[in-house]
Amino acid sequence: MSDELDIEAMLQRFRERAAAVRNRNLPPIGGDERKMFLEQAQNDFQDFAIIGDSEGTLEDGILTLKVDLRPND
Repeated sequence: MSDELDIEAMLQRFRERAAAVRNRNLPPIGGDERKMFLEQAQNDFQDFAIIGDSEGTLEDGILTLKVDLRPND
């Protein structure tokens, strides 16, 4: 294993996870289970997308992810 973290590769994996969640097939469930599944999928997508869109730096062993949450104008 490399001693240095490949931040861009890590962020790319999060972007891929966000896309996978967005393209995930809905299992054959209904009612409350369906609602819970959809809510979890939305949360997963949001979390993965936020990290995937971040700018990462590694300084003195500290990984910092900078996320701009300001709305686009």
